[in-house]
This record gives sequence, structure tokens and C-alpha cells, in this order.
Amino acid sequence: MLVKTKHFGEVDLDENKILEFDQGILGFEDNKKYAIIYDSESGERPDISWLQNIEEPALAIPVISPFIIKPDYNPTVEDAQLVSLGELTPENLVILVSVTVPSDITKISVNLRAPFIINADTRKGCQVIVENNDYEIKHYIYEKLRAIKSEKGGK
Repeated sequence: MLVKTKHFGEVDLDENKILEFDQGILGFEDNKKYAIIYDSESGERPDISWLQNIEEPALAIPVISPFIIKPDYNPTVEDAQLVSLGELTPENLVILVSVTVPSDITKISVNLRAPFIINADTRKGCQVIVENNDYEIKHYIYEKLRAIKSEKGGK
């Protein structure tokens, strides 16, 4: 299936990669079908990928695993919010957080308060507001990303 995207042009997407967000996501409740895409020219998956809406090419949210930034990330979420996803296990659970990239790159941040929770088996997802008050909406990550890049041998 060909999908138009803002950042990658037309992408041929396997229909088994489509994720259904029954409630949509915050601010985009009417947009329910997404896929996780990334530039794979290097042969390996980058840390930041895109949660791309299937119907709206301009709706693409940069996302990252919160565990890359905060290895001890442990959000508290009401079980009722996750029922629609099916049975979650450590093997099928995917958690991503949105990345905000302002013009001043040193102010790049992630939203630890509103993660995307995905069941990879059922391909169902939702965005939740976590109960942990210690997680920030704007958790700045520039220095952490620089350190990760340095560890991987980048400049």
C-alpha cells in the first residue's frame, strides 16, 4: 500500500505494519491509523523514528523509546486505559514518546507524561497521560543524545 508522507515522500508500506489508535492521539482524535517509519538507508534503525498517520501526510510525529533517554522509565497507567490493546506482555509491549525539535536544537525535548503504548501483536495503540508527577512534558535530551552519539563513536 502506497502512503504519502511529509518527510519520506511516497512509501510502500506493508498493511501488517499499520497501527490502529481507536481513540486517536491527543489533539488528533479523528486520525486513527498510523505506522512507525524511519530512514533505513544506513541499514540500522535510528533512535528517532516517525509515528506517521496513514490518511494525513502532514501528520508525522518524531518518536523515541523513552528507555534510550531514561533507562528507569516506569510510567504508572490505569489498566482501564490499556484494555483496548489486548493482553500486554514484555515481548509485545512497545512504548514511545514524542520528540519536540525546536529551531534551537539544544532545546530538543521528549514528552514523558504522554507516551504512546502499542501492542505489537494486535497492532493496537493508545496515547495515555501517566500518573507519575515526576515525569515532565518537556524533558530536555540534547546532552543525553550527544552522550549516546559519542558512545556509538559518532561526533
